Amino acid sequence: MATKRKEFTGKHMAMVFVAGFGIVIAVNLVMASFAVSGFHGVVVANSYVASQKFNGWLDKAEESRALGWEVRPERRTDGRVVLSTAGVPTGATVTADLRRPIGAKDFASLTFAHDGEGRWLSNEAVAHGRWTMRLAIAAAGQDWAGESELK
Repeated sequence: MATKRKEFTGKHMAMVFVAGFGIVIAVNLVMASFAVSGFHGVVVANSYVASQKFNGWLDKAEESRALGWEVRPERRTDGRVVLSTAGVPTGATVTADLRRPIGAKDFASLTFAHDGEGRWLSNEAVAHGRWTMRLAIAAAGQDWAGESELK
C-alpha cells in the first residue's frame, strides 16, 4: 500500500523562516534586557585616559581597605541617607557623589552630619530610584573612599 507524501510548499518554508527568526529575535530581546538591567559600570568619556589611571585607583582602594573602616548606607523614607559605620574616627568629614548607574544623567552630592555612635545622616534628600554612591571620608589625616549601590 503506497502512502501519499505531503508536499513541502512555499507556505511551509515561510513558516520555518518566521519561526526561526522569531526565536532569534526573542532570545536577543531577553539577553539585551538582562545586559541592561545588570549593568553596574561607568561610562567614561575617554577609555584610554581612564585605563591609564586604573592602577592608581586600585592603589587607593587598597589603602582604603587597609584602614578597616566599614560603611553601610541605607535610604530613609524621607529620602535622606543614613550611613552606619564601624572604625571611622569621630570628627570625620563625610561626603558622597551620586549618579544613576545607566540611562538617566542624574547627579547629586551629599554632605553628612554625625548622628550618634557610628551613624551619619545626610543633610540632603535623594530622589527615589537606583543610584551609585561614591563615598569619601577624611579623618585624622587619612582618606577613605568607597562605592556602594543605593536602591
